[in-house]
Amino acid sequence: MADFPPPASGLKLDHVEIDLETRRLVTLDRLVPPGEVLTVMGDSGSGKSSLLDFVAGFLAPAFRARGRIWLDGVEITSLPPQERKVGLMFQAPLLFPHMSVGENLLFGLDRSKDQDRGQRRTLAEDALRDVGLAGFFDRDPATLSGGQQTRVALMRLLLAEPGALLLDEPFSSLDQTRRADLRNLVFSKAREKGLPILLVTHDPDDAEAAGGAMVRL
Repeated sequence: MADFPPPASGLKLDHVEIDLETRRLVTLDRLVPPGEVLTVMGDSGSGKSSLLDFVAGFLAPAFRARGRIWLDGVEITSLPPQERKVGLMFQAPLLFPHMSVGENLLFGLDRSKDQDRGQRRTLAEDALRDVGLAGFFDRDPATLSGGQQTRVALMRLLLAEPGALLLDEPFSSLDQTRRADLRNLVFSKAREKGLPILLVTHDPDDAEAAGGAMVRL
């Protein structure tokens, strides 16, 4: 276990090990600097998603994990998920069906800030315009294409101002053209905000587009 001060910025996976019964799934000691991507590849059942669950605070009791997680110099290993300041994108966008597109974005905004409803709506509308969805505030999420839903899910996540971005194969349900466009959008937005990115995938094209370091489980 490291006994030196953690880096002041970025996501540090400090001698992380994850076991399932007697099987070692993950052994990883890496720093993901701000704006960079660490891609973790492996077959189904290799431990990719379990690693994200551990970082996000959702690891199931059946798994045993050791090591520490640092985000911008703060150890978050024992914090509850809502206090870790990590954003997680799944394979499905998981938009709230009972809310409009804009209301989904408003849900992501930091409620601790002193903003009235008009200011919050402006932020949401600006976010939609930023990803080519101007005028979609009042739309029903069910009327959006898969790629459009993923764009909304991304901006909802970024409006929550996470300190790191965890990607659990969020492009896998899209066709090749939309997949390439969305990959570029997600990586560019995360880098624009200086977020360390942890991507798990089984697709070599995802790893190539990420352009950062890669490990295989």
